[in-house]
Amino acid sequence: MIYKTEQELLDKAKQAEGRTFEEIDKSGRIENGKAKGQLGQIIEESFFGYEINSKSEADFTNLGIELKVTPIKKNKNGTLSSKERLVLNIINYHKEVLESFETSSFWRKNKTTLILFYEWIPELVRGDYKVIKSYLHKYPEEDLEIIRQDWEVIVRKIKSGLAHEISEADTNYLAACTKGANRNSLRTQPYSDQMAMQRAYSLKQSYMTAIVRKEIKQEDLIRFTSSKELKKKSLFQLLLDKFDPYKGFTLEQIASRTGLEVNTKSKHFLQELVSGLLGIRGTKLDQIEEFAKANIEIKTVRLEPDSFPKEHMSFKNIDFTEWLKEEWNESWLKNHFEETKFLFVVFHYKESKNENPDRQLYFSGITLWNMPMYQIEGKLKEFWFHVQNLINNGIELESIPQKNRTIVKNNLPKPGSNGLCHIRPKARDGKDKIMLPDGRYITKQAFWLDRTYIAEIIHKNL
Repeated sequence: MIYKTEQELLDKAKQAEGRTFEEIDKSGRIENGKAKGQLGQIIEESFFGYEINSKSEADFTNLGIELKVTPIKKNKNGTLSSKERLVLNIINYHKEVLESFETSSFWRKNKTTLILFYEWIPELVRGDYKVIKSYLHKYPEEDLEIIRQDWEVIVRKIKSGLAHEISEADTNYLAACTKGANRNSLRTQPYSDQMAMQRAYSLKQSYMTAIVRKEIKQEDLIRFTSSKELKKKSLFQLLLDKFDPYKGFTLEQIASRTGLEVNTKSKHFLQELVSGLLGIRGTKLDQIEEFAKANIEIKTVRLEPDSFPKEHMSFKNIDFTEWLKEEWNESWLKNHFEETKFLFVVFHYKESKNENPDRQLYFSGITLWNMPMYQIEGKLKEFWFHVQNLINNGIELESIPQKNRTIVKNNLPKPGSNGLCHIRPKARDGKDKIMLPDGRYITKQAFWLDRTYIAEIIHKNL
């Protein structure tokens, strides 16, 4: 069936809301529970009434509208988020470098997207999943400028012969995600003999979650950029413009200049400082639209007088059973560092504690960083497999009596073991434990980046 107008198509899409996939399916596809993409095909074939295809133009060609079906999930805290990134079209490395953004395969196919959201509930079979919202997505001007910049970053990397080093964290909203996970998924690239993983354009999971928050939950997200500014500068350059005027200032001087209350003992210190310097005072960091959509995680780095952080940088606590069972390509560790950008907000203690008993902090600046792909697929991957082997063989736990307590040592990787990362405790006290897969207990452990590695990043980029 051909839909003559955008409104006619939208009216039809609204009729799917509240219906399960079993109710919609006329083809029997729902019975094939393992086939990926079946839910989208059911909507295409049984609901909109057109043949399944892999054409390069948009699904509703006469309207220039692409159709996508994607899941959302309810989190433990009651919020809604996208369950996954929205995968778009495969990137042909050889052809894409010959195009402009306006003639690119991404823009030709995905300029306007009709998205049908359904709620993923793990206890339900797929036929019982229900379509909860149909939404016609047209990129706001501000998003479009950032996506244009993202496309240019991806293509620039291909033109540099580095298609094999593309990472989702290279970009902000539009990513190049892997499509396939084995040697059969390798492709040639035009400016290097190195084979590269097949990749597809995608909208980041964080970008899709922001849409869910705005369109389904009706949340307000606050921007600190405008399309006019983004036509001239990148997102990071605009961030620099906001923070650079305060480089070298003490926190008291920043407070005096801006009228902000800067209290390093407050657990909201970083949130108050960042939102204040961005000119959107009082806004929670997860309410800043650009950070939410780009999956930017903010970390404080405090440098000692020797320009090294005193502390290693901590991340989430480890579930050892999950680590043992998961595959590398599906692991939290790989996906977090492949998909996340980190905004390091850097401060410096310029004098020693003897010279400066009050430990006056000076603001050194910011840097936006993501772990390079060669390190993710190199040292980080080796570390992950090493830890999985340790868990599989049984982590060594040795009790060593001390004067007033007993210390339990383990053979997990320590700081400096690989120059990148390690595992160490992150618990309230020695009684705060987690069970290992073999039934023994260990003090809660977390993943950490070495402080020397963080220092290298800061020295190189700041």
